[in-house]
Amino acid sequence: MQAIYDMIQAFRLKKGWDQSDDPNVLAKSISVEAAELLECFLEDEYKLEDVKGELADVLMVALTLAMDLNLDVKELIETKLLEVDRKYADK
Repeated sequence: MQAIYDMIQAFRLKKGWDQSDDPNVLAKSISVEAAELLECFLEDEYKLEDVKGELADVLMVALTLAMDLNLDVKELIETKLLEVDRKYADK
């Protein structure tokens, strides 16, 4: 996972985006990128290459937000899975 964080951060530094990104911008960007991913599925058939590109965008921005907020992604997911498991325990 650290290698992925390092790739993302190196790219941000190269583009100067580390200077303009803040949690507010990143949260909005996740929404925009997720909408672009959704557009891939508006037709009955989708192009896997388009899906892969848009999904990568969503993941990169989400991971960037987690990095900037010093959040442990593994811990976030484990905690959320436990919450959802409790919520839907009878299912």
